Amino acid sequence: MSGLTLRNIVLAFVGFFLGGAIIFTAHSMAGAPAQRTHMKTTDQGTPRYSAAGYDITRLSAERVNQLAEKLTPEQRRIMLDKGTERPFCGNLLDNKKQGTYCCALCDLPLFTSGHKFDSGTGWPSFFTPYDKDHVATEIDRSYGMVRTEILCARCDSHLGHVFDDGPRPSGLRFCVNSESLVFYEDGEELPPGAKPVQTATAYFAGGCFWGIEYHFEQFPGVLDAVSGYQGGRVENPTYRQVSYEKTGHAEVVMVTFDPARVSYRTLLRAFFAMHDPTQLNRQGPDIGEQYRSAIFAADEKQLEEARDYIRTLTEAGTFGRPIVTQITLATDHKFYEAEEYHQDYVARTGRACHAMRPLSELPE
Repeated sequence: MSGLTLRNIVLAFVGFFLGGAIIFTAHSMAGAPAQRTHMKTTDQGTPRYSAAGYDITRLSAERVNQLAEKLTPEQRRIMLDKGTERPFCGNLLDNKKQGTYCCALCDLPLFTSGHKFDSGTGWPSFFTPYDKDHVATEIDRSYGMVRTEILCARCDSHLGHVFDDGPRPSGLRFCVNSESLVFYEDGEELPPGAKPVQTATAYFAGGCFWGIEYHFEQFPGVLDAVSGYQGGRVENPTYRQVSYEKTGHAEVVMVTFDPARVSYRTLLRAFFAMHDPTQLNRQGPDIGEQYRSAIFAADEKQLEEARDYIRTLTEAGTFGRPIVTQITLATDHKFYEAEEYHQDYVARTGRACHAMRPLSELPE
């Protein structure tokens, strides 16, 4: 224990008997970015991704047990049994190096040195997490108090607690056990679990981009879907230009996906379930070349896969009429992101413009 002053001895006594709670009042945590429904209420195994691009899908109990084999007895007591290390004793409390603090069980990045501060409480403290979705919370009513426990969102390991007495700009103090963390200095090789997902990109046009974007965002293995314009002659086009002038652009959705979770062919299958590829330069009441059916392949492999799947659909007679979907390389046509009010339009307004048919109606 460092600094054996009367104050530190009292803090150590409190920490030992009260599990590290040095603040006895319940905190409202108003506006806390990490305050949300705990991940154990979500479907286990359903792919989830953070804004930072990490796979935060909840690990199965079997996988957690496998990873826990590397933990020390003290780490198991803290991370799995919700214990607390004594204050001023953690090996990362006084760490001044620049780098990333990852979960000691699954390696998910949780905090960075840039967010660390000296709270004087005896535990490593941070005012914000690496990504708000990397740290989950739930109410802790132990020891006759009401506190907010923080856990690794991916493996559900206990990290510590978060309080609303931190510095600006967040006003929060994430009080974390050193034993729950592994520190990687900047420039040091990170383990696979501490690296973001290696993503791929696909581009689809199937009428109004609002509905296409919405359906892809719901699809397992998709990290993001962005509405935009592609395939035309005008640089940085506006919605008005695409709608009323002959720009040659189509309303396109750029899909960022995890190839380890979903294949490009599966995305193709979903795309053809979202619209009618037999309609030329239109989708239902929406008429014009901006509403055409088109695929902008990110590379030659995607180009061939798209052509092959259309052949499969044609041979199966899935639509009963010729498919008019255009296929070209995205490298020949720059994608321009649409205006902000088009993004997440269906999710924000509830106004849907595409009805997705069951995937079972389309060949694999």
